[in-house]
Amino acid sequence: MSQRLHVEESGVFLEFEVTDKGETLLLHCQRTPFSEASVEEGQKEWYRLVEIQAAGEDQDDHHGAKYTGTLPGRRLVFQGLEEERNERGRRVTVSQKDEVTGLLVRSVLQFVGATGVFESWTEAENRGVEAVGLTYVSSFCLNGLTKDSGLPWDRAARLYVPSNSWYGEFQWNCHTLPQLGMKKAFDYSTKRVSFSSTGTWTSKEFLPMGYVEDAKAGQGWYFSIVHNGSWHWEVGDSRNQIYLQLSGPAEAENHWFRSLKPGEIFTTVPAAVAPAANFEEAVERMTAYRRAVRRRNEDDEKLPVIFNDFMNCLGGDPTAEKEYPLIDAAAAIGCEYYTIDAGWYANGSWWSRVGEWEPAEKRWPGGIGRVLSYIRQKGMVPGLWLELEVMGIHCPIAQELPDDWFFMRHGKRVIDHGRYQLDYRNPQVREFADGVIRRLVEEYGAGYIKMDYNIDAGTGTETGADSAGDGLLSHNRAYLEWLDHVFETWPDLIIENCGSGGMRITDALLSRHSIQSSSDQTDYLAYAAIAAAAPAAVTPEQNAVWSYPLRDADAEQTAFNMVNAMLMRIHQSGHLARLSEENISLIREGIAYYKEIRRLIKASVPFWPLGMPAFGQGRFALGMMNGECAHLALWRTEDPGEAVTVPLKGFEERFGRRIRYVETVYPKELPCAWEWDERSRNLTVRQPEKSARLFRIVCEPQR
Repeated sequence: MSQRLHVEESGVFLEFEVTDKGETLLLHCQRTPFSEASVEEGQKEWYRLVEIQAAGEDQDDHHGAKYTGTLPGRRLVFQGLEEERNERGRRVTVSQKDEVTGLLVRSVLQFVGATGVFESWTEAENRGVEAVGLTYVSSFCLNGLTKDSGLPWDRAARLYVPSNSWYGEFQWNCHTLPQLGMKKAFDYSTKRVSFSSTGTWTSKEFLPMGYVEDAKAGQGWYFSIVHNGSWHWEVGDSRNQIYLQLSGPAEAENHWFRSLKPGEIFTTVPAAVAPAANFEEAVERMTAYRRAVRRRNEDDEKLPVIFNDFMNCLGGDPTAEKEYPLIDAAAAIGCEYYTIDAGWYANGSWWSRVGEWEPAEKRWPGGIGRVLSYIRQKGMVPGLWLELEVMGIHCPIAQELPDDWFFMRHGKRVIDHGRYQLDYRNPQVREFADGVIRRLVEEYGAGYIKMDYNIDAGTGTETGADSAGDGLLSHNRAYLEWLDHVFETWPDLIIENCGSGGMRITDALLSRHSIQSSSDQTDYLAYAAIAAAAPAAVTPEQNAVWSYPLRDADAEQTAFNMVNAMLMRIHQSGHLARLSEENISLIREGIAYYKEIRRLIKASVPFWPLGMPAFGQGRFALGMMNGECAHLALWRTEDPGEAVTVPLKGFEERFGRRIRYVETVYPKELPCAWEWDERSRNLTVRQPEKSARLFRIVCEPQR
């Protein structure tokens, strides 16, 4: 006799069924109650809670590359459902067992506070007598994504995929499944839409996130794979429905294999899932989740203004002589942190020689400590650039160190772009890294570290692992443990997460780091599309955006740079000491207003009244709503026509507020004409080409 198990938490409805054979099915996971009529009896067996594939086992389905019909996944028999309340919220654990292998599989759903977001992961424990070779274990499975729409799945579903690249981060693209090559041809097919990343640049092509929706039924699922290494997710069809599966590394995509010995437990990487009615609501829930799970820190409370000497400025060639006038200028415009970027450790060419992290004597007569002390005298906290996970192949100490300090494959050290990858499973590596941090913080007086990472170490390391992918997974987890240790040891230290800009944007790292480098993009016009879309993946108070006016910039260019950053975290750069007084005045004005509103930024949620920003658009907007008011940044990058109409009726309906008035807050003196239409609830704006403006929207509750 089958049985039903219901869970309702923070507005999320879960419906499990245990069949008379003991199979555990997840029939429903959304923000509306379950309807019996939505799932046909012939489809139910494909609503499995977990998929797990072992070496030497059949995969019992006409599956192609899809992870369906897995064994021992299909043999799992229900053992029980347990619930508990812990410091994070409500936890639901469903246990199943395979009598053939002795695997006990626990599917864990951990709700986080009242966010309506849960983390999902799988624990596989070998209670048998022989090793089990794991090649795939899902972190989350959900079938029936379009079961409530009444339409064929290929017409009902849409997929939001966040494309990511060096200089081109945060580009969310919405697709129908036929646009991605998936069209219903039979009850099921061998077709899937899948995205993966293999290596240590977690977001080099795509963010480890996405959103799938049935717009007609008014439901969708935002998901994030919370991991700093290889990952995989797929959407596929199965018995006239479509499913979503999330995981960390797998064998076929990521060279991962784990021989699970008797008594051992393997835990997948977690995935965060936010059921929602639409994309913007999902982003709001994920923003609340990200704020709830991250390490408590002062940086995300105070949001200090940071100057960094790299972008459109010193470009990795710092010296004491160059720094002093920049330090004076940065202090004068209101910066609170001052970071010396790459090159401080090298007398000459440094790319393949990094690794000792000692100041270059030629660059710092009298020592780098003297310059950092001067930064403090000017009222700012000093910072330094590091790339502490690599060692250059020409670093003087690299050849003296044993191979077990580094990633190894095929008996050779892994080399990428002139660097070796350090293996953080090795306690000596972590000891060495501790020593570098201690020297920078305790001897030199650094209070900020820009932790960069400019290589991709590939499939992983074979040393002490069942596979290269398994070695990488263990290294990833060891690196996160080391980060936790660093923040426990130096709790006031700010460490920026950077990977050539945004090549490792992941909630695993951002639950620890207080600030994220958004991009290395050097064109401020292109940067606008990156900055405006970023809050869909990173909380605004963690998202560092460059403002870097060129020496010959005019007033509009300088103001544009400032607006790019003012609703998030200002990373000021540019040759401040060589800018015109007009431009310095505009920067000072922008920073002053930012300081007035930053207490609101940390509680804001984003909205996009002109749709998601993307490259090639002539107009786009980013709004931030908080308890007091809203701010709206509006960009005009090309010439689509002087006037733009921004519809704000949807904003009022979503937040339950009515707009009282709108005002321009930055820049105050540059030309901008606008009109607020009470009847249509539209804001019409006329601004010059290649310009940006910031508005304040004052609201009152809807009556």
